[in-house]
Amino acid sequence: MLRRGMARWLWLAAAIVLLDQLSKQLIEHMMHYGDSFPITPFFNLVLTYNPGAAFSFLADAGGWQKHFFTGLALVVSVVIINMLRKHHAETRFAWALSLILGGAIGNVIDRMIYGHVIDFIQLYYGRFYWPAFNVADSAICVGAALMVLDSFYSKPKYTR
Repeated sequence: MLRRGMARWLWLAAAIVLLDQLSKQLIEHMMHYGDSFPITPFFNLVLTYNPGAAFSFLADAGGWQKHFFTGLALVVSVVIINMLRKHHAETRFAWALSLILGGAIGNVIDRMIYGHVIDFIQLYYGRFYWPAFNVADSAICVGAALMVLDSFYSKPKYTR
């Protein structure tokens, strides 16, 4: 049974998953692999696929990484849900966990269905390009930043 306060955090994670999957489907529908459309002087929409992890880590590893990263994300999701159960009343920390959870599940869905993650957001400055990413990756990064911020303003959460 869900704790009353925990439901809103799971809804937030679900909203991230939905936004991530809808945005990926929209880009897949509008673009072909490798297409790039400039939006601003520092932002392109570009359809690319990432069979690895963040920044294409292990992208050329031969296929085993799909199963590894899928399993890892599922284990992390169970851990996060357990942490949300314990800390659902701590707003900043629960936001962080929910964003990370939603992002992890969004990318797991891609790996399970396609064997890769769909990326489409590309930021750059001059000739320096950041690796393409997606809504799920953004949620994970914002969640991680919130978790770091939370660590400065609250007592340790990992004590018994």
